[in-house]
Amino acid sequence: MRMLPVSSAAVAVALFSLPSAASAAFAAQAPGASSFTIADPRIKESSGLAASRIHPGVYWTHNDSDDGPYVYAVDSATGKTVARVTLTGIGKPRDVEAISLGPDGQLYVGDIGDNLGGTWDHVWIYRFQEPKELGDGNITVKAAQFTVRYADGPRNAEALMVHPVSGRVYIASKDENKGGLYEGPAALSGSGTNVFRRVADVPWVTDGAFSPDGGRLTLRGYFTARSYPWKDGRPEGEGERVDAPWQGQAESVTYTADGGTLMFGSEGASSRVVAVPVASATPAPSGSASAAPAAPGSAAEEPPAPQGGFTKGALVLAAALVLVFAAKRLFRRRAGD
Repeated sequence: MRMLPVSSAAVAVALFSLPSAASAAFAAQAPGASSFTIADPRIKESSGLAASRIHPGVYWTHNDSDDGPYVYAVDSATGKTVARVTLTGIGKPRDVEAISLGPDGQLYVGDIGDNLGGTWDHVWIYRFQEPKELGDGNITVKAAQFTVRYADGPRNAEALMVHPVSGRVYIASKDENKGGLYEGPAALSGSGTNVFRRVADVPWVTDGAFSPDGGRLTLRGYFTARSYPWKDGRPEGEGERVDAPWQGQAESVTYTADGGTLMFGSEGASSRVVAVPVASATPAPSGSASAAPAAPGSAAEEPPAPQGGFTKGALVLAAALVLVFAAKRLFRRRAGD
């Protein structure tokens, strides 16, 4: 793996030296009751979240890459891992980016990332039954593996959502120019290739989640999140702005089991999972652009206006994050050379 040029490394050092006042302001904005910090030092790149239905207050997550076939159950009351599940019966995970719980009580894990810009002709989904007992914290399960291809060619993706009523699997591609929502077959096949077909355009997406009743789809990016009514197997209209928190590497979102709260997660050691009441969603401004994609930092991705003394810190972080993600993208491209 090649190192970043000196100039890029200097930028990264400067960005992570942002004034502590800004960080304090962001922390003050976060709701406290249901928010929690992931305490497990093994979880350094939490890239997906799924709320358990049979273990109250437990959230399933996983690392982005370079970890292994593992999924973690984290207790939101303490932030501690209460179980690590080892998946068997699958190949070596490549770039795991998302997790979702289906109506069949099974967890779907999306090995769907492609940091080289969509060069792999197939990706995978792993599926296993959510463990009813967490036992001593070490669980081994046999998972099913499904091969996935997109009807219009390879692409990078970080969001996988299973509809809680129909059980159909959806993937949202991540593209600063033209992201898409892809619909899988009515039932995944373990013996052949599962072709996912584009059904809608979406903005820059790093994760997504259906509400427990299946009536809404929430998609998040690095800077904003939008919630869409779900009708006839499609997101409807321009969606509504959700007050997503500012996070250094905004990677995940899920609804709580009761549907009353959205939980937003990020990568990084001791990462914070922030609770945002669903009632905080606000209608999109009239005349705004539709769900056309936008690069991070563009007008379509502009976050809601901060309030009070939070404004300066938010603007500083916004500019900083744009550079951080640009540096990270450059780093990954160079790593793939």
